[in-house]
Amino acid sequence: MNALDLARWNVLWQSVSNHGGGHAWFETLDAHYAEPHRHYHTARHIAECLTEFDRARAEASQPAPVELALWFHDAIYDTRRSDNEEQSALLAVECLSEACAIATLRQSVHDLVRATKTHDPSIHADAPLLVDIDLSILGTDPHRFHEYEEQIRQEYAWVPEDVFNTKRAEILESFLSRKSIYSTQRFLRSHEERARKNLEASSKQLRR
Repeated sequence: MNALDLARWNVLWQSVSNHGGGHAWFETLDAHYAEPHRHYHTARHIAECLTEFDRARAEASQPAPVELALWFHDAIYDTRRSDNEEQSALLAVECLSEACAIATLRQSVHDLVRATKTHDPSIHADAPLLVDIDLSILGTDPHRFHEYEEQIRQEYAWVPEDVFNTKRAEILESFLSRKSIYSTQRFLRSHEERARKNLEASSKQLRR
């Protein structure tokens, strides 16, 4: 899972475009997700999201935009900037414009990518599913979750430890303060309980 799946990308491209091939855009995405400053937001994250999507595909009202949004949602990622999602959404629109994809598809993908900024499920009909997929890492087994937390720390290595610990604890506690972390019944059943245990344990450790 250290590289993106070209065969899968080709199938997706052909489902939304009758204009040429998408190999150049695949290479663009692959290069972004292989950037050396990334430790969590890599091709592995996209692969894990797509695996979750495959299990839940039937619940998407528009599967193609959801899958495209997953491919693009972290394409632009720099921990020192605050517009990563906006720039990733614009990159997706640029790609889909080049693919001559229909306008409604371009808008849906744009909106879905933007939904991952604040994890707002109200932006699009499929945003609850997309956001839950993006947050599925929170409800993984404790070993994977701990690895994820270490990877996030590596991505913010430039932040002093005391500052990082405080800010990270605040982020995790903001999820815990929600009535539910997940919006869809599927993820409420499969991930909610484990996510709360993971977040509580990590927050406690960060606050020590």
